[in-house]
Amino acid sequence: MSQLDNVDKRIGTRIRIERESRGWSLTELAEKSAVSRAMIHKIERGDSSPTAALLGKLSGAFGLSMSTLMARAEMHQGRLLKKEDQPVWVDPQTGYERRHISPKSDLPLDLVRIELPAGAEVSMPASVYAFARQLIWVLDGDLVFLEGDTRHGMSAGDCLELGPPTDCVFKNESERPCTYAVIVLRNS
Repeated sequence: MSQLDNVDKRIGTRIRIERESRGWSLTELAEKSAVSRAMIHKIERGDSSPTAALLGKLSGAFGLSMSTLMARAEMHQGRLLKKEDQPVWVDPQTGYERRHISPKSDLPLDLVRIELPAGAEVSMPASVYAFARQLIWVLDGDLVFLEGDTRHGMSAGDCLELGPPTDCVFKNESERPCTYAVIVLRNS
């Protein structure tokens, strides 16, 4: 089993655990997330790799940030998280690569490194941003971040604090990859 297959299985298991811990049926989660019951079932079994947009919808339905949902699926407790042990997940639709950098801890912070391929675009619903404050820090390349009707053009070194929850789009309109960090401050 490859590392990505293993991550998909852990994500599916975590989604099932989150759903069952709330006493929700597949149908209830489908209604709350606007994701089909069949797709949720495939993801929970590890038969389908979810897209970033789909994970955003599911995490929002649970009242979690996508970062928190992924950390629960990926991480083991400990203060040091070596690079080779940092969970990596790739969106099968866009090639968006997500690397969880920060160790799982009691700190109310998650640090995630994203590589967005040239020409790629990832949409996230407002529900992803409802439970945490976030910063986007561009490390390399150029990123266009659409926050509702507001367009933020960002280059290497730029950092943006997200405003009130709204539907958002991460876009790489350039011809080379863009690398950025997402810093998530979880509400306690």
